[in-house]
Amino acid sequence: MGWGDMDPSNGSRLDVCFGVFNASNGHDPAQSSIASPWFSTAFGLIGLGSNLFALCVLLSSSRKLSSQARSSFLVFLCGLVVTDFMGLLVTASVIIPYHFIKFAWAKVDPGCHLCNFLGFSMVFFGQCPLLLGATMAGERFFGINRPFSRSTSVSKRRAWSIVGLVWGFSCLLGLLPVLGLGRYTLQYPGSWCFLTLLPDTGDIIFCLLFALLGIFSVLLSFVFNTVSVVTLCRVYHDRESVQRRRDSEVEMMVQLVGIMIIATICWMPLLIFIVQMVLQQLPAKGQLQMLPTEMQKMLLIYIRMVTWNQILDPWVYILFRRAVLQRIYPGLRPRPSIASLYPVLNLSLRRKLTPS
Repeated sequence: MGWGDMDPSNGSRLDVCFGVFNASNGHDPAQSSIASPWFSTAFGLIGLGSNLFALCVLLSSSRKLSSQARSSFLVFLCGLVVTDFMGLLVTASVIIPYHFIKFAWAKVDPGCHLCNFLGFSMVFFGQCPLLLGATMAGERFFGINRPFSRSTSVSKRRAWSIVGLVWGFSCLLGLLPVLGLGRYTLQYPGSWCFLTLLPDTGDIIFCLLFALLGIFSVLLSFVFNTVSVVTLCRVYHDRESVQRRRDSEVEMMVQLVGIMIIATICWMPLLIFIVQMVLQQLPAKGQLQMLPTEMQKMLLIYIRMVTWNQILDPWVYILFRRAVLQRIYPGLRPRPSIASLYPVLNLSLRRKLTPS
């Protein structure tokens, strides 16, 4: 019996993750044209190769650095690249075989374990980059605007601890449907699982939690990065500071702004779509049992846009490094640290550190 033939009202365990859309065991020509195995394979290989290349460049750069602020920033970048790489690897290891084999999910995974794992992976590896982007923006905000508000910059160990906390929080978020809040269900065209956009109380809460947290992360990144960019622009246009350019800070901000722009373009359409769908379906609570076909297709398009985030993120670092930027703008040259942005405080620190 295929999962398209199941009665949604029978209350079986299979209905927990199957039956949200009308499937036909993968033999529908329309679904076959959408789920091209070669396209998915090429897409995944490009993403994995890009992240591996960026990781090698990051590890090579981290060995040559003496700046603690830059080192901690590279730790966050490394965490982002590792997250994107693992996200592509885990999801592709399930989705690509489906495109080639076209297996029946209900027969292969009658207990919904594989579907729950894939849904968890989509949420975990989706939310992590957004939270890491906001974390990096916050770290640079305090590093540029409040350089003397803490005794030292974030150490590598503390930076990795922060990355670990982000991973842990995203993991807890992804486990909520497994613990009973919301559901992971098979999505059109039958190759992936994700949160359920139906007017059930648990689904509504989980969808809003996921979407609003993502939107908040993007907006927080925008605020932090905007203030940091304005601060750097004031320094660059200050006549007394023309010769004290902060090239390292500019390099990090260019990369952060690039990451933020990509995350906004790739993620905001999906997050806004989820919020709109959930709020529009609130009056139909308990009545709508299946997402309309057009909405299923729109969700697939938005998810594919999100996947580009994992592919483009590593290229932000690869292309916007100082070595590349100096070729585009030869005027960039190594300058003193961010401390000289505040000459009065810097002078007072020197006096304190100088033996009497």
